[in-house]
Amino acid sequence: MKRDYYEVLGVPRNADGDAIKRAYRQAALKYHPDRNPDDRDAEERFKEATEAYEVLRDPELRGLYDRYGHDGVKAGVRGGGGGFGGFSTFDEALNIFMREFGGFGFQDIFSAGRRGRARTRGADVKIRVALTLEDVMKGAKKTIRMPVLDGCGDCKGTGVRGGAQPATCPHCGGSGEVQQVQRSLFGQFVRVGPCSACGGEGRVISDPCRTCNGEGRQRIEKSFELDIPPGVDTDDYLTLRGQGNVGPRSGPRGDLLAVIQLEPDPRFTRRGADLVYDLPVTFSQAAMGTTVDVPTVGKSAKVKVPAGVQTGHVIQLRGKGLPHLRRGGTGDLFVRVVVVTPTKLSPEQRELFEALAEIESPAEQSEDGAGFWQKVKDALFE
Repeated sequence: MKRDYYEVLGVPRNADGDAIKRAYRQAALKYHPDRNPDDRDAEERFKEATEAYEVLRDPELRGLYDRYGHDGVKAGVRGGGGGFGGFSTFDEALNIFMREFGGFGFQDIFSAGRRGRARTRGADVKIRVALTLEDVMKGAKKTIRMPVLDGCGDCKGTGVRGGAQPATCPHCGGSGEVQQVQRSLFGQFVRVGPCSACGGEGRVISDPCRTCNGEGRQRIEKSFELDIPPGVDTDDYLTLRGQGNVGPRSGPRGDLLAVIQLEPDPRFTRRGADLVYDLPVTFSQAAMGTTVDVPTVGKSAKVKVPAGVQTGHVIQLRGKGLPHLRRGGTGDLFVRVVVVTPTKLSPEQRELFEALAEIESPAEQSEDGAGFWQKVKDALFE
């Protein structure tokens, strides 16, 4: 069971961003592998602290966590960012640490002085997932199958034929870095940068694998399980951490981004969690009132149309819309009445309408002289 993120970093729940970053730095330095070589427990603590920091430093993820805990963050779907499911590899946590506190000079911080080799992260993979309104109402479990770059089976991801390990780069001695000393009037400066001979990896391949040409990866078809929460909308997306393309020669994996594409439903217009349905009624139904069945996402619902209703009149059905994504409750269904004017009349209908026109009383005439038909026309085209 995951520990509370605030407990992991040792900060109160009202801690600001600076306090959270300071606490993360302290925890990360304490459990960093350079201070704790071959210590699996310290490695897990390092990942745990980094995961807590990644959530608490992000205002939206932190808000989801404060309201719903770990499950809310894991299933969180955002228009501007994905849910957070932790790290699948230690390298991802280490990359976060390097991003926050820089990539050089750790030999001064850690007595062990280990210098990490640059490992290229694999690219993110994006896929669109089609959903219906029924999926949005109840949530959905989807299985998708798509091509991704995975470790080469012939060389076991090393890039060397037969699965042997790459040789140490003779130019940088395996550190992946080279130092350049420059002298000036202001003193001596030392610049540290990636080794050009090995690209910062610290290793070179003289006998590349013929299957992957030394990349250490090849394209395969892979299945993924998506647990999509209710209430999502087009362009929301879920992030599956560490499920994208693997980096060259066993580099860290990228992420899989599952972008939601909502299929149009001809019955409804969606406005967030609310739905709008246009209900056509005849002149007689509008004049006398009626009770009709209208569709919802699920079972139909009965709606009472009041007598004398005009086009544009809206009847609100509470709780008949879609679930809210980030909070409890459900939106509403708004039934918008449209009085339909017949375009062709049968002889019998024409006779009835002519009789109606003859018996219209003067009281039904408006002050400006517009009669019943003019009022209908105004209501239709206002």
